[in-house]
Amino acid sequence: MSVNDPISDMLTRTRNALMAGHTSVSMPSSKIKAGIAKILKEEGFIENYEVVDGDRPNQPVLRMALKYVGERRERTSVISGLERVSRPGRRIYTSKQDIPWVLSGMGIAILSTPKGLMTGQQARKANLGGEILCKVW
Repeated sequence: MSVNDPISDMLTRTRNALMAGHTSVSMPSSKIKAGIAKILKEEGFIENYEVVDGDRPNQPVLRMALKYVGERRERTSVISGLERVSRPGRRIYTSKQDIPWVLSGMGIAILSTPKGLMTGQQARKANLGGEILCKVW
């Protein structure tokens, strides 16, 4: 299957898995997807992630273990929302002083900067701007 926007595909797969109550979600892997998964794990939005060999040769698979809170019947996901900001048809860039706050600091914005992928808070501390990939809360 050909995907025009792999990051949006990653976020949609994660959103669908959360709505269905799955414990994990798998998708084709790339460096940027693994970087986003690493940030989500560091910020406490997912339990864990791993990149494993897939069915097809030269196509690794990113497997993320989703995180929930509460008991079995009343459990809710830690991730309340995922939003793709910059898309292939419309790139959204920001300067260091205009990095958006997500839910007044309760969520994170993931940016692609010259120093690599980082959260909005890390980019503010490093005085870097960049492309706003997505928002997670």
